[in-house]
Amino acid sequence: QVHVVESGGGLVQAGGSLRLACVASGQPFSKYSAAWYRQAPGKEREFVAAINWSDSTTYYADSVKGRFTISRDNAKNAVYLQMNSLKPEDTAIYHCNADDGLGLVYWGQGTQVTVSS
Repeated sequence: QVHVVESGGGLVQAGGSLRLACVASGQPFSKYSAAWYRQAPGKEREFVAAINWSDSTTYYADSVKGRFTISRDNAKNAVYLQMNSLKPEDTAIYHCNADDGLGLVYWGQGTQVTVSS
């Protein structure tokens, strides 16, 4: 069992930056791939970024490429999402998950990001 908790959300002006953190407990995060998703009001949850457990290969949605960076610190059991050049359309609840690659995916409760224009 893995417990995932996100933090770092908040209110920021367009063009600003935020760094989200996702901390796992219960199992070493190094054994899991991790991903960030987001869900805006009235919209479905969408993929934002992911990082492999094995070689830290990263993947990004086209909408965030060049602005967001996902990284991991296995010593701290954490995954981060650095978000730069934020836009109002980035406003959403951001969720992190830990994926064991065998069918088990653990989700956190999310952290709110609001970007004002």
